Amino acid sequence: MSKTSSRRISMITAGYLFAAGILFVWGIDFAIKSTNTLEFCTSCHTMSTNFEEYKKSLHYKNASGVQATCADCHVPKPLGPKLATKIIAAKDVYHEVVGTIDTPEKFEARRWHLANMVWDRMRASDSRECRSCHDFANMDLSEQGRSARSRHAAAQDKGQTCIDCHRGIVHYEPDPPEETDPETPGAH
Repeated sequence: MSKTSSRRISMITAGYLFAAGILFVWGIDFAIKSTNTLEFCTSCHTMSTNFEEYKKSLHYKNASGVQATCADCHVPKPLGPKLATKIIAAKDVYHEVVGTIDTPEKFEARRWHLANMVWDRMRASDSRECRSCHDFANMDLSEQGRSARSRHAAAQDKGQTCIDCHRGIVHYEPDPPEETDPETPGAH
């Protein structure tokens, strides 16, 4: 094979690899954007309860008209954490399909556990998604009511994060599971 033919094959291969890379990145971007929509998030019937709660919150409808959707609060903006969140979120689809949470009753039975997983993740990220809109550094405490001003200042001094005080702001805070007596037959 001549040097020219070898070079030509290398250029064609590089072109195909480049095109494949562009298609791959476009596919990932399309998948992320498609699964970050309010319509996608609320398409599972077990999410109907969460959607109804969300529609009653200020994140859905407010005087300024600014709306935060599911992805704004549950999907990080930086690419690495966003991809990790999307991979981890595949388990929600899995549990819907296999029947772990496929009815509102089953979802409610697991809600305390699921909420705690979200709260733990939010604490670990210092409520990163909340802070994309609400950041202590951008708050004008003088414009807040006395109680909010005092609590936000104290939270900042203590290094608290949004979820430490604002659980149940969009979705109702679930009740912890009832303690069962270990001596009772059938108790877990």
